[in-house]
Amino acid sequence: MNRLSPNQLEGAAAKIRLLLMDIDGVWTEGGLFYVPGAEGMVEAKTFDTQDGMGLRWAHAAGLKTGLISGRESPGVTHRAKMLGVTYIYQNYLEKIPPYEEICQRAGVADEEVAYLGDDLPDVPLIRRVGLGVAVANARPEVKRCADYVTTACGGRGAIREVLEFIMQTQGLWQAVLDKYGAA
Repeated sequence: MNRLSPNQLEGAAAKIRLLLMDIDGVWTEGGLFYVPGAEGMVEAKTFDTQDGMGLRWAHAAGLKTGLISGRESPGVTHRAKMLGVTYIYQNYLEKIPPYEEICQRAGVADEEVAYLGDDLPDVPLIRRVGLGVAVANARPEVKRCADYVTTACGGRGAIREVLEFIMQTQGLWQAVLDKYGAA
């Protein structure tokens, strides 16, 4: 269901210097859990550990990452900082303004950015960036706009899949495999 041919996808991925992502439905499966806390109900989310490892390896290889989310969550901030995410923008339903600010701060052009999303507010960025990606469980309208649709669902390895693809295309993945004797 990819809009680009394999060669076009590799060409786009080879240029990527920054991966931006949505949170709910991409970093997570999209569900929200509320648990009792000291000051009332507290929102809790689950994150995929393999996605986290992929982010660590990508950062070590020099790839920058960032988040643009329509909702604010202290848990997301904590997890993102723990993993070394450079740009964290929450509570933005309109994602173009923070996107433009991030690109300016990072010194990147549209074709050097990949964006990973799942729902309608992500479409403007999926259409604008060099590599627009939808997770496997994205809305059908979002998948139709994406250059690439992951085989993994959001919160279940989609981030890792995209990072591995970018790193393989840029010749960076073999070093990760070699480090762990998995070559």
